[in-house]
Amino acid sequence: MADGRRSLTDFCPLFPSRDAAQQVLLTLVERDYLQDLSAASAVEMAAVSAPSPEMAPSAELIPVNTAADSFEGQRSLASTRMFLFDMCERMFVRRDPDFAHEVRAALREARDRESMLAIAALLLVEVEHTAGAERAETLRERIDRLLPLAEAAH
Repeated sequence: MADGRRSLTDFCPLFPSRDAAQQVLLTLVERDYLQDLSAASAVEMAAVSAPSPEMAPSAELIPVNTAADSFEGQRSLASTRMFLFDMCERMFVRRDPDFAHEVRAALREARDRESMLAIAALLLVEVEHTAGAERAETLRERIDRLLPLAEAAH
């Protein structure tokens, strides 16, 4: 979601409050998980952390160009399962506890690539519904990088 085109307002629904979203953003920049694009980063970050009342929400662009999410580990079902558990916890536990419980139970039983793909598909449909197609596609790409490659039929 941190692609330099999103605003702080876009992140707010993911957090309990606007202040919490701001704090997370600032912490991610401070810890170099996100990069500041401008030479005047201190001025822009001050503007993000204390927007003027007349500033329109669409003008609150987050000055970052990339997330430091460059997974270079080995593909595995365990990594995929942990990512799906994490995705479920972050996106659905508060919003839809019954759905989150259902997904967690399915993940505990998933033992192969196909069952992981089925659970991922279920999650991605809900993500697309709640957070949009772009967010779902980003998560789909990450899942594709985590899952072991399908074995070719002989």
